[in-house]
Amino acid sequence: MSSLPMQVALMLGETITKVVPITFALALVFTVLEHVWACNPGAPWWRKREIVTDICYWFFVPVFARTMRIGLLIVGAGVVFNIHDPDELIAFYDNGHGPLSELPLWLQGVLFLVLSDFMLYWLHRLFHGGGFWKYHAVHHSSEELGWISAARFHPVNLMLGTISVDVLLLMAGISPNVMIWVGPFTTFHSAFVHANLNWTFGPFKYLLATPVFHRWHHTSLEEGGNTNFAGTFPIWDVLFGTFRMPDNELPKEYGKDEAAMPAEFGGQLAYPFRQ
Repeated sequence: MSSLPMQVALMLGETITKVVPITFALALVFTVLEHVWACNPGAPWWRKREIVTDICYWFFVPVFARTMRIGLLIVGAGVVFNIHDPDELIAFYDNGHGPLSELPLWLQGVLFLVLSDFMLYWLHRLFHGGGFWKYHAVHHSSEELGWISAARFHPVNLMLGTISVDVLLLMAGISPNVMIWVGPFTTFHSAFVHANLNWTFGPFKYLLATPVFHRWHHTSLEEGGNTNFAGTFPIWDVLFGTFRMPDNELPKEYGKDEAAMPAEFGGQLAYPFRQ
């Protein structure tokens, strides 16, 4: 498959075919876990009032992110490295390039996780202020927070957040092959931290973000909505003074700052442009 359009079509097809079994697997796992270790009482995730909205995001976001990531990588290679031929583009990105691509793949993966999480920490803080909040508010609008809420992101938030960071690191030379294991980890962990679970990891709460850690971030601004910005490693919040996990207390209410947010998928996509 030497042509770039064919490669793109194949990758998008793979994205669609992977989303369905991954969704069923996560649904099974978190149905059991949320039943046994629920953080907050309430209906199960499939009876959420806005379940259709979350399902739309769950399938829209992977396709949108994959498409935009590929497009930006192509543009970046042309502008920065003057590479325009489809076969040369594929060869350029296939196994990474430059000094970073010479590192062991496991080390590239670690670098990708740490560097992306550090950059996303600061971008996350940026989205909590000024004109950026109206895009990020979509993610904070879920009042019945659960694992399937993890994909509720406005496209602008995705473009200026996760997608741009991924593109920057891949253009810097890290091999896309790291996504073989980084991708499944980030997908599961994102669902995990949004899940309705009372897990804190005890003394290890500073090492890896947990559901209670992130659920505090989804509370009102007065309770903790301007804390716990790290997606994976809470050490960034510890270092920069935004860590919050009160002892013997669990977060209770979510999405209260965005009561005016439309409930349906299309309305949420249009919401920031009406503000």
